[in-house]
This record gives sequence, structure tokens and C-alpha cells, in this order.
Amino acid sequence: MSVPVTTSAADQDLTTRTGFDPEFLGVHVPLPALSERLAADAASYDRDGVPDHELRYEHFSLMMSTTHRFAIVTAVAVDGRRRLPIDRSNDSWAFDPRLPEGVQVGEELYANNDLDRGHLVRRLDPDWGDTLAESTRANFDTFHFTNCTPQHARFNQGKQLWAGLEDYVLNNAADHRLRVVVFTGPVFTAEDRSYRGVQIPRRFWKVVATVTSEAKLHATAYMLSQQDLVGLEAPGADDWVYGAYSTFQTSVATVEGLTELDFGALRDADPYVPAAGRFGARAEDRELTELTDLVL
Repeated sequence: MSVPVTTSAADQDLTTRTGFDPEFLGVHVPLPALSERLAADAASYDRDGVPDHELRYEHFSLMMSTTHRFAIVTAVAVDGRRRLPIDRSNDSWAFDPRLPEGVQVGEELYANNDLDRGHLVRRLDPDWGDTLAESTRANFDTFHFTNCTPQHARFNQGKQLWAGLEDYVLNNAADHRLRVVVFTGPVFTAEDRSYRGVQIPRRFWKVVATVTSEAKLHATAYMLSQQDLVGLEAPGADDWVYGAYSTFQTSVATVEGLTELDFGALRDADPYVPAAGRFGARAEDRELTELTDLVL
């Protein structure tokens, strides 16, 4: 049963957050390594006198792009055995005070249009722990603009599949696999259209990792594509036309190629074997119409 709370992201003291635990699965699964170009673009803040790219929250971490002002990558630990879900009673978003507001996209993008403030780390994913206070901190940490990207208010089949991926992996795992690590982020391209001075990503990726009954690492990768997104950057042009979302299973290696991230051992732990020319918008992508289409 969820427990209602009254607080907000702005009330949170982030200075003691420890962030994503790379040992959460019992094997070492760190944040993906940034390419030289991404590292140069990543926002940093002073953490105990040392510049740091990793913004740490309760049970999750992320790294921000100063160019795009959205997260490059988010990483969250999901413990299905210790879930303490928190009611969604306050949707107030806040800037992360550790970074300048100028490298975060705030409320100005979402005013007077059909854009939702879309979570990269799902609100419920980090809502677990030994105490209600721990789960509450995690819940409201997800409401920072650093964890936000624009998504259209209309939910459709593609988005529903996307939202259910982590739960499907959790629910279809053996008892000892009820821990999952989820990495998520946008795909940035030069072709992304601008709106109110912000390039709007048309694709998002997700890599889900767990450990098998043989204590072997297991990873799968997914892409949410909205290639029919059309927009105009012009004075007073506030209208966007959104096509349907489509969800694809892809490979970890494909995500690496699109993002310049290095997932290390997760690349070799991916059981998905692409069949060139058979599926989806790109040769290596398999379009999902229901969660049972997944190759796990």
C-alpha cells in the first residue's frame, strides 16, 4: 500500500545523497563511461572540493549535458523486495541547486503547451528502502529538472510499453533476481528540432540489467522512437505535431553507438541478436507490440 506524504523536491537536502550503487546487483555495474567529447560537455559541481560530473540522489544518479541541458544518462537501482511506494501528491518540480539554473531546462519550456515534464528515472523506481523516510527522499528527488525531459501529454501504446519494461523484467525474474539496474537517456542528434530555444530529443533509450540464477550478468536494451515529431522554430511558433511513439528492442552495442557511452560488461551480457533488415525503423531494432515480444 502506498503512503501519502506532503513535501516537494525543493525541500530536499541533496548534500548527503550517495547516489547509484555500482555494487547493487552483487557484481560491479558502474555508470557507463563517457567519451572524451561527452566528458567535456558534462556539467560538474564542487563535491567536497573536487569537480564531479555525477549528480547523486537517493538510489539514483545522473550526468547532465551543458549543451542540451538534459541528462546524458540516468542510473537507478530498483529493489522489488523493499518497495515502499509513495503517493503522487505533489508534482512540483525544482532546479537542482548544485548546478547553475542555466544548464537545466525549467518551467519555461512546458508552459502553455501539451508538453509533459517526463521523468527519465521513473518516479516509483527508487521508491524503496528500510524506512518511509528513505523512500520519500527518493520519490521527491525524481522531481528535479535534471531528471526531466519533454514528452507529449498524450499517452499511447508505445509509451505504455516503455513504462512497463522494468516491471516486466522484475515480475518475470526468479526471486533472487528481484533487483534491477536501469540506465536511461535521450538520443541527441543534429536533426532534433528546436522549440523555445531547446532541441527536443525524438528518441530515448533504456538499458536494463540484472543477474541470473547462475550469478551471471544479464542486460537488455530498448529504444522509444518518435521519428514523426515535427516542429518549427519561429517567433511565436508554439505548436508541435507528434506522431505515434514506437517501442523497439535493440542491442546495448547499438545504444553505445548512438550515445558515445561505454557500457563495458553489459555489452557482452546482452542476449539479443539483431536480425538485419527484418525489424523496425532500423535494421537492428525489433518493434514491440506487447511485452511478451521481448527477448530476455
